[in-house]
Amino acid sequence: MIELANLTKQYGKTLAVDHLNLSVTQGEIFGFIGPNGAGKTTTIRMMAGVLGPTEGTITVDGISMADDPVRAKSIIGFIPDRPFLYEKLSGMEFMRFIGDLYGSGDEKFREKAERLLAQFSLFDWADHLIEAYSHGMKQRLIIASALLHNPRVIIVDEPMVGLDPAGIRMVKDLLRDLACRGTTIFMSTHTLEIAEDLCDRIGVIHKGRLIALGTTGDLRGTALLKEGDLEEVFLRLIGRETP
Repeated sequence: MIELANLTKQYGKTLAVDHLNLSVTQGEIFGFIGPNGAGKTTTIRMMAGVLGPTEGTITVDGISMADDPVRAKSIIGFIPDRPFLYEKLSGMEFMRFIGDLYGSGDEKFREKAERLLAQFSLFDWADHLIEAYSHGMKQRLIIASALLHNPRVIIVDEPMVGLDPAGIRMVKDLLRDLACRGTTIFMSTHTLEIAEDLCDRIGVIHKGRLIALGTTGDLRGTALLKEGDLEEVFLRLIGRETP
């Protein structure tokens, strides 16, 4: 469903992403972890079509991001780590704006938008300006809007930022349900407990390179550990193991 081939991004002399090769299958929840500055967000922005790669290719459901970016983006739901919203719109107006961008603003739009806003506990705020929303509410609105066009792939950067425990549980359950119905999830997170709990496979990126890939058990083997949680495995892999 997602194929990254020799994906590279260079800023001047800085190699942010270094010839990344990765394949993610349909219905998989794939976790992408690494220390700050490892290249996670740069990779995600290239996958979402926000940044162009210096080298390499991105293919989503057989569609080349370089050759047909509009079609590729039409099947992707992108959830950034920081909500970028038009704060003088109401929640419903923002949903309409996103629906129009994806061609989902048809006669069934209102019903679907109301259902999503209710699912994310925003229905009572649908006609309020976004500037009055809390950070968590803005994050929930971004997630709701990303689902409006029934994407086949969801690319998400730090999905739980700003969410309370109930919101975190809701999003985890939602992602599991979407994956069970065939949606592919590519998720970057610093919260290793969530990655361990939620993801089918995990990739570890460090200094722009993919240094480990597999299940938590696979990563434990790569780190030469017989036991330990993902935090211990991660620290060993990036060379910062605890005493």
